[in-house]
Amino acid sequence: MKSIGQLLPVDGYFVRMDKALPVDYLQSLTHLYQPLIGTEALMLYLTLTNEVSLQEEGIPQTHHTLMNYMMLPLDRIYDARLKLEAIGLLRTFKQEMDEFTIYTYNLQCPFDSKSFFEEAMCSSLLYHHLGEQKFNQLKDLFAKDSVPEAGENITADFQEVFQTTPKEGMVQVTVHEDEAVAVEEDGTVDFQWLEQMLKQRMIPVYRVLTKENRKLIAHMLILYELESFEIDKAVNWSLNEENYLDREEFKQACHDIYRAKSNSQPIRLVEKKELNKQVIKAEEPEKPLTREDLLIRELETITPKQLLEDLSSGSSASAQDLKLISDVMTNQGLPPAVMNVLIHYVLLQTNMKLSRAYLEKIASHWSRAKLQTAREAMEFAKKEKASYEEAKAKRARNHQGNYGRASNNDIVPDWYKSGKHKEKKEEKESPAMNKEQWKVAKLLQQYSEGN
Repeated sequence: MKSIGQLLPVDGYFVRMDKALPVDYLQSLTHLYQPLIGTEALMLYLTLTNEVSLQEEGIPQTHHTLMNYMMLPLDRIYDARLKLEAIGLLRTFKQEMDEFTIYTYNLQCPFDSKSFFEEAMCSSLLYHHLGEQKFNQLKDLFAKDSVPEAGENITADFQEVFQTTPKEGMVQVTVHEDEAVAVEEDGTVDFQWLEQMLKQRMIPVYRVLTKENRKLIAHMLILYELESFEIDKAVNWSLNEENYLDREEFKQACHDIYRAKSNSQPIRLVEKKELNKQVIKAEEPEKPLTREDLLIRELETITPKQLLEDLSSGSSASAQDLKLISDVMTNQGLPPAVMNVLIHYVLLQTNMKLSRAYLEKIASHWSRAKLQTAREAMEFAKKEKASYEEAKAKRARNHQGNYGRASNNDIVPDWYKSGKHKEKKEEKESPAMNKEQWKVAKLLQQYSEGN
């Protein structure tokens, strides 16, 4: 997943929070959520919670403000935002305006400590991140603040007291089974097949596939990447004497199945960057690639630092050049592939020298064009160059029409002669580009000219 270029510093945002935060939300965030999402995502959440009361009504803040508050580049703020969204602490809405984009960040309350440990996905992930000893220690510490249950829970279920009576003109509903079916299903769990297996064993479906248990089953299937038959096996192992699902036993059964399959490889929350790289490789065409395709592939896969080092015959890129490129990428929100094309373009136009003023000028233009890939950037550069050459030729024709009849014996000032002589001398004295630089530059030049 590419983070650079997804947000621009000028993009605005509002912060909303529909519910009040629970009393122990800070403890929950620092000790339960932070091991899963990291410090930067936690810092972003806390910053946004305080923005709710500080923001002016109807006036959006810019993401440049967030960059200053958090002392982080925009790509890392974007990554932190995605983690908050994935863990359920943030919902994001996007609205495209004529000249800018507005985001609305709707903050979601974190689970209190009791609810966190009851939530299957979060508690299981925390268990694997911290280990059994630390997890149980935290669970015991947070449990001290909870009020103990007053004896055995003998509360009657709805099914034990009521039943629906079918009326004329109404669809007959059996509460025990269809109530469970009405629950929103994940799509990855074959609940119909699971119901069938339970019925074959004469196990009441309504006792096993409750709303909470369906959610638990879906979470465990995703977390441990289990198949439906493995879920059925875990359910069968976890039923108590009254054919109710023991949730803790079920979680442990899923974990045991996972360990047996994966040779005890620990579970961790990881970002999908490596997975995306594999997907990109799988989607690459098998047909023969042209020189243009090879160049574009190279610009899409290497970093700007690697590009500078390649153009310097393997020498390390200078800290000054890297600082310049970092500033431009961060301020203008250019993806690395587009930045690579920009570096190429500027080097060709300035005799293999990186000029800050020229680089920033072109980068600003390309940022407004919202270029995202190397191919888009190269096509855009090609069109811009064609427009420039056309305008240049038009000026030359006008100049020739106005001054074509001028005498060839016009007096030429000495400063002009000396200036031309100086330019030729500088060209002769400038060090020649090495073979690799010429090779890359020539390839890009040919592409930009349409050869």
